[in-house]
This record gives sequence, structure tokens and C-alpha cells, in this order.
Amino acid sequence: MTRPDLVPNHSKEEDVGSMKIRFVLPALAAAAALALTGCVNNAESEGTGGASTDTSGIQADAAAVALLPDDIKDRGTLRIGTDAEYPPNEFKDANGNPTGWGVDLANAVSAKLGLTPEWEILGFDSIIPRIQEGTIDMGSSSFTDTLERQKSVDFVNFLNAGSLWAAAKGATIDPDDACGLTVAVQATTVQDTDELPAKNQACLDAGKPGIEVLRFDGQPEVTQAVVDGRADAFSADLPVTGDAVAKLGDKLETVGDVFDAAPYGFATQKDSKTTKAVQAALQSLIDDGTYLKIMKGAGIESGALTTATINAGEN
Repeated sequence: MTRPDLVPNHSKEEDVGSMKIRFVLPALAAAAALALTGCVNNAESEGTGGASTDTSGIQADAAAVALLPDDIKDRGTLRIGTDAEYPPNEFKDANGNPTGWGVDLANAVSAKLGLTPEWEILGFDSIIPRIQEGTIDMGSSSFTDTLERQKSVDFVNFLNAGSLWAAAKGATIDPDDACGLTVAVQATTVQDTDELPAKNQACLDAGKPGIEVLRFDGQPEVTQAVVDGRADAFSADLPVTGDAVAKLGDKLETVGDVFDAAPYGFATQKDSKTTKAVQAALQSLIDDGTYLKIMKGAGIESGALTTATINAGEN
């Protein structure tokens, strides 16, 4: 994808001081998003993820900037893909633009790199292919770092996360004994591709009824399926499940414990300079306290890291 509004080379301090976030949603992508969500934004129905963190005053880190590929450095923008359907991490604000604590953190990384973040809303399963093609530079969409995904991209890890189930309030649901249940998930998440297939196979191997999986393109639809009784439970990442229950505590409750702990990561091209630059930028944010401020604002400081790692996922 070409960008007509390239930023010329100039002082990195000027870049950060005058930073304006660009949001890109091409016509076809916009049409697809409207077809899937039925609305321009999901701010009212989705979580807020805490107060948004202002990243406008962040100064570029010279050492991180020096690691950038020349084409990105010369362009002056960091093209970031996200599926803004996973509150409170990434969702759409009242104007249809990406927001959430995951967006705040990616904006902060861009600032440390002296770049203007240029967001594009995409389907979750199209982000990694776009990174491989080189049409976007980074994916910021609550990616769980897995060995399978590491075959396609690198991950700069920024949070220890895990999965957590939610069910209707008062329901007697056990995620470890889910045979015969209907469980909702967001399509192509690790819960869809790894967790539920394994649980379903275990049920079948034991001669028990399998698990019916209801797949949706966005987390709001997943949550709604449990609220209206189409699904017995849903499985999602800890911050997402926690936010849904916080908003709908009269209808939902968490069930079971957090499991399958694994790191989140920003996705970047495999073995690229971009990976090293993003790692250095994130470490700079950790060192100066900005990172922890964002984590605390989202209420997820328990999963915060002290070192920015690459490809720490082990499963």
C-alpha cells in the first residue's frame, strides 16, 4: 500500500512534538468493517480500557531510531495494522478510529522511534500476511506469541497474558469440563485455533460430546452470544474477559482460572531491522516509566514486563 503523505527528514524532536496520528481505512476495508460490525464505531458497547495515555510528549530515543530500516526512517511513518474489535485492548472510538491501551502503547513505541503512527484497520487474519508483504510495518492487535506464528513473523513481547472464560452470571460452567457446551470465540484467535480444538478432541477421545464453537469476527459479538444465551460461555484473553465482566457484571461472571499464560507481542517482519528497533523503543518506554503508566492505566500491571523480549512464546 502506498502512502502519498510521506514525511520528509527533519529533527526527531520536531517529529515527536508535532506528532499527529493518521488513521487509514480504505474504502473496501471500510465496507467490510461496516458489514461485520453494523456500525462505524464500537466505543459505546465496548470497554474503555482505562483512561487513554497521552504520548504526545514522548521524546525519540536516538539509539532506537538508529536501528530503523532506511525506508521507514526516510518515510517518517510507522504503518500499523490492527483489528479494532477486541476491547479494551483495541477498539474503535466515537469517530471510528483505533483506541484502547494497546493502541496507546503502539503510539508510544512510534514516538520513541521518532515516527508518526499510521493506523490501518484490518481483519485479524490479514495482518500477518500484510506484514510479510511489507505493506504494513507492524501489527498491534493483541497477538499471542506462538511458535506457529513465529514461523511467519517476529514478536516484540510486551505483556504476560493468558486466557479466561466468562459465562452467564450464576451458571455452573467448568472450562476444564466443557464437553457438550457451546463456546463463543473471536475467529483466528489462539482460543479458536489452539485451545478449543484441543479441548474438543479431548472430549471426543473420552467418548463424550464435543464442543460446539461459535466463531465471530469481533469480540462484542462473542460477548453478546453469551448474554443472549446462544453460547454457554466464551473464551478470550484475560484483559478482554475482565473488561467484559466489569461492564456486564449483572449478566456475566468469570469462570475458572487464568490458563495458558503466554506473551503478547507486536508483530514485525521476520529477522528485520524493524524488530530490533521496536524492541529498543519498547525497552526505552519500560526504562523511563511510560510503559508501566500505560499498564497501570489499563489495570493490567500484574502482567507487565521489565525487559522487552523477542519471540518469548514457547507453545
